[in-house]
Amino acid sequence: MSTIEHADQFRRNAQGHLVPLEQIKDIDRLRDDLVSDVIAKVRRLQAEMIKAKAEIASEVDAFLTLSAREYGTEYGGKKGNVTLTSFDGRYQIKRAIADHLAFDERLQVAKQLIDECIHRWTEGSRSEVQALVEHAFQTDKEGKISTARVLGLRSLKIEDQQWQKAMQAIMDSIQITGSKAYMRFYERHAHDGPHRQIPLDVAAL
Repeated sequence: MSTIEHADQFRRNAQGHLVPLEQIKDIDRLRDDLVSDVIAKVRRLQAEMIKAKAEIASEVDAFLTLSAREYGTEYGGKKGNVTLTSFDGRYQIKRAIADHLAFDERLQVAKQLIDECIHRWTEGSRSEVQALVEHAFQTDKEGKISTARVLGLRSLKIEDQQWQKAMQAIMDSIQITGSKAYMRFYERHAHDGPHRQIPLDVAAL
């Protein structure tokens, strides 16, 4: 008979080889059973959460459409961020829409302008700014630049005209490549207490 017909008598190891059960220690088989069973439960839970998230998002969208139709306005504003609170104030649903940002070629123009500023300024007087700029434009392992770090340069109080021109070039280079909706759920236990997020991360339960 073929190996496939006796698949229940073998287990595949980390190198991809089929190993006969009699050659595997009992503790190793028990560990393998435990991990496989737990992961199967996690996969089922993940599938249920994905389905529940889609259903909740659909229900929230339907309510927002109904609310907008009744009051003649967009609930939550242009971005779609919204908080829905239960009548007793105990529970909240928060939906936030986050844009995925990227930079086009004008970011390199901004970097050149910033480099020229630093070169023009008296050497040594703005070393901290130079270090901050170099950090902001560092790329990760995938060659991507952190939008948060680059946009953080705009918080620096520098009135230099060329610097301001560079900051405008950064803003002009921003491209919205997509958006994602985030759903979070809150409750409070005391009538006037703070709302606390209901954890859905297994590690936080």
